[in-house]
Amino acid sequence: MDITAIVDKISGWVWGPPLIVLCLGTGVLFSVWTRFLQIRHFKGMIRYLLKGKESDKGLSTLQGFAMALGGRVGTGNIAGVATAIAMGGPGAMFWMWAIAFLGSGSAFIEGALAQVWKEKRTGEYRGGPSYYIEHGLGMKWYAIIFAVATVFSCGLLLPGIQSNSIAMAFENGFSIPTWASGAFVTVMLALVIFGGARRIGKVAELVVPFMAIAYILMAIVVIVVDIRRVPEIIALIFSSAFGASELFGGIVGSAIAWGVKRGIYSNEAGQGTAPQAAAAVEVPHPAQMGIVEAFGVYVDTLGVCTATGLMLLLTGQYNIVGPNGSFLAHNLPGVEPGPQYTQAAIDTIAPGFGSAFVAIALFFFAITTIMAYAYYAESNMAYLFRGNGRKAGITAIRIGLLVMVFFGTIRTASMMWAMGDIGVGLMAWLNLIAILALGWVGVKVLRDYEHQMKAGGHITFEPEKLGIKNTECWNKTVQ
Repeated sequence: MDITAIVDKISGWVWGPPLIVLCLGTGVLFSVWTRFLQIRHFKGMIRYLLKGKESDKGLSTLQGFAMALGGRVGTGNIAGVATAIAMGGPGAMFWMWAIAFLGSGSAFIEGALAQVWKEKRTGEYRGGPSYYIEHGLGMKWYAIIFAVATVFSCGLLLPGIQSNSIAMAFENGFSIPTWASGAFVTVMLALVIFGGARRIGKVAELVVPFMAIAYILMAIVVIVVDIRRVPEIIALIFSSAFGASELFGGIVGSAIAWGVKRGIYSNEAGQGTAPQAAAAVEVPHPAQMGIVEAFGVYVDTLGVCTATGLMLLLTGQYNIVGPNGSFLAHNLPGVEPGPQYTQAAIDTIAPGFGSAFVAIALFFFAITTIMAYAYYAESNMAYLFRGNGRKAGITAIRIGLLVMVFFGTIRTASMMWAMGDIGVGLMAWLNLIAILALGWVGVKVLRDYEHQMKAGGHITFEPEKLGIKNTECWNKTVQ
């Protein structure tokens, strides 16, 4: 058995039906438990996103949102959607929407928990699953396991997906060999990660929001060209999701599995990465950041992923694999699922432009995502090694990440996606179990916030009055 087959087998174990049920079930539980806060607090999502201010101790809500969104918006929104449709058919889009809506409840809980048990280190806030597992559950060993899984996943397993998609897009758009684009991306990231060219990171932070807007506008153009068929495509998505489609009825299970899998890969709801950015923000009350985190899931999946999905389905630029390996749709012979689908979709109305546009957009999306992975890996390495070994550990994971970035550009997309799925699945298993155990805290925080909002006046957070312990950061902060 070769390495690709081994990786695929492990990925299948991690992402078996139990994890799919856990992801959907957790989302349903928290949506009901919070009385569907993702609907009730929608106005608050926008208000708090723009209201917060930066301080010397923490980021503003907008900065924290942008950091988390930088990790969310990446190849999952372009190549990931293509893979979901290729393996699960049009119905996979519905299940991506479902996990986004339900997952926003999970995103609130993990974002609020990250705020409750954040710590102040070297003058800045730090936090995330390892911190709320240690302080909330009192299970240091479990916190260490999550930190190790995150270092392994974000530092070694996930970066290759992003670089692979960049390489594929540039080869298709500009005929640049994959190894060449891989070498360029690796060197560029090395400069950013090792701090020698911080301007590149600043440029990416400025460019990505504009690229995201440009991408959605490009999608709107493609959709408007054939807007009369949009109701037909929406109907196909729903019928395929529940087995009512004559052509795609036999792959309902795949639609659910791939829709949930790619939805979580893209929006990170319940995965445990976004809370690490959420913890770095300074807010008067943890619920406020939880609400902003819930909005990030909407923007990622209901916005960018939907734009990609509609482009592919309207233009017919996709392949769909049946249960026995035969094709249920074979519109792009010889083309592996990935950014090429989206490039082909835009090329239908702007020949030659789509390939270049998607390659450039994906480059910036993927670069910022890899930088977010580096931040998450380093943060958890710092959690694991709080003494003399911290510097050596961080250096080691930086080198490992760069090696995997180049490795991803010279291997197949299917292998890189399988490796990434293992990483996402490991973190999701560990984090979802933790937030289920601590869900009562997240709900209590929400109830406290809603009570104060109803009463009016200044919003504060006093964890001791709520019976929440080990929150030294809040106890020492003057609200």
